[in-house]
Amino acid sequence: MPKKPHAATTTVKSATLDLLRAFKIDKVFGNPGSTELPFLSDWPDDIDYVLALQEASAVAMADGYAQGTRNAGFVNLHSAAGVGNALGNIYTAFKNQTPMVITAGQQARSLLPLQAFLGAERASEFPRPYVKYSIEPARAEDVPAAIARAYYVAMQPPCGPTFVSVPIDDWARPAAPVPPRSVTREIGPEHVAIETLADGLAKAKKPALVVGPAVDRAAAVDLMVKLAERTNAPVWVSPFSARCSFPERHPLFAGFLPASPGQLSEALGAYDVVVVIGAPVFTFHVEGHASIFDGGPALFQITEDADAASVTPLGTSIIATMIPALTLLLELLPQPKRSAPSPRAVPPAPLAAEPMPPEYLLDALSKAMPDDAMLVEEAPSHRMAMQRYMPMRGQDSFATMASGGLGWSLPASTGFALANSKRRTVCLIGDGSAMYSVQALWTAAQRKLPLTVVVMNNAGYGAMRSFSQVMQVRDVPGLELPGIDYVQLAQSMGCAAERVTRCEDVAPVLARALAHDGVFVLEAMLDSSVPLLYAKNG
Repeated sequence: MPKKPHAATTTVKSATLDLLRAFKIDKVFGNPGSTELPFLSDWPDDIDYVLALQEASAVAMADGYAQGTRNAGFVNLHSAAGVGNALGNIYTAFKNQTPMVITAGQQARSLLPLQAFLGAERASEFPRPYVKYSIEPARAEDVPAAIARAYYVAMQPPCGPTFVSVPIDDWARPAAPVPPRSVTREIGPEHVAIETLADGLAKAKKPALVVGPAVDRAAAVDLMVKLAERTNAPVWVSPFSARCSFPERHPLFAGFLPASPGQLSEALGAYDVVVVIGAPVFTFHVEGHASIFDGGPALFQITEDADAASVTPLGTSIIATMIPALTLLLELLPQPKRSAPSPRAVPPAPLAAEPMPPEYLLDALSKAMPDDAMLVEEAPSHRMAMQRYMPMRGQDSFATMASGGLGWSLPASTGFALANSKRRTVCLIGDGSAMYSVQALWTAAQRKLPLTVVVMNNAGYGAMRSFSQVMQVRDVPGLELPGIDYVQLAQSMGCAAERVTRCEDVAPVLARALAHDGVFVLEAMLDSSVPLLYAKNG
């Protein structure tokens, strides 16, 4: 009898690429190394390989892209040292709760017992604890299933990065296809708990709502606005929120909570019920006594993060994702009987001066930005001024790093611009922050992305200057950064760039920067006096 023709052999690589297509992952971010070449060879036309010039930038680009598309980013890193280069932004992705599948090369299995060059010992342990799932599969044929599991885990709330180490010789080995599965992601709240919360809000004389980044991540800002208007309660932003979960010019917007225990307690102490939605209770940055935990207002929390619920000091935590929880709460709440609080005062426009005040630049940028622009920020020295003079509109308008680690926002803004090339992305970044991942400009320029980068140059690490005063320490070395030319740096990587030093030149340069077809870097020379990092009521 004639032999039947053999079916085409499925390899680890082809099975993995088919999974990416099934998961609607259309981009792979990376910086290639020798242990990744078998995966990258004969690259398919339907999956875009996005080249970053350093591994930390690759992870942050994938982070921004994942946040912009609300699907897991996919990253391919180099073995051992490459993963080490990326760890800072892996930590940030974990704190951002960004879904991400990270693969890393590994030496050939036959060489691993010999401590081979580029071999990663105990590779799966390297990125822990800042990945939700980490594995180096025991057999080559198990790699596709491990990548599938990594995707499902990354996408489960709270989302986060996962990690799969793949030896160099695994990609060409035979493997069975892994069919994609449907895994639901919403977590419904306990009905009785939401009833108790609704009853507490309805009976409260002076309630307050505190919103965190999970609301914006869930695309639930409209629901949050409806909830605020149903309760007529003021809405505060949680300390260090990395997203904008409530429009900041809404009449019910109350302000930004400080990360100081005493000041936060003072801001919330006058309320009888405080409901924290999509945030921890609470993120602090400096020491102090949190009198709010001594038995003041009744505290409720809605969070999708069971770990965050477990460390909440008191009150009631409801574990649920934002949309089902807010939808049910809205259904159960009666129409408000209390009157709305007075709206927050809008600050007067800052005055021009010499040298240029940061406030003047921020106010001008706020007025010049398109209504649908996305702001990606990493200028911690100027956070308070930005909160006063750059009100964000709400859903998908703002992102920053939740970790406090620098080097995320410039490559992340590249990822956001890749996710939506029909709107302008603006990266607002300090001069010190920009130097952590400045090479991301090259990737953005190569792809002619609609990206405007505003470098706030105060010739040093302004946040550390301020903290040295807060902590009453003197003569701290390493805070000054003189002599860096960001215009020349940007131009060397293919970007248009200008420097502005006078207030009267800001508006026309911003107009050019925001209308430019491609990447435009604006270096703004600012007053280098020490800014405040904490003030009453944020």
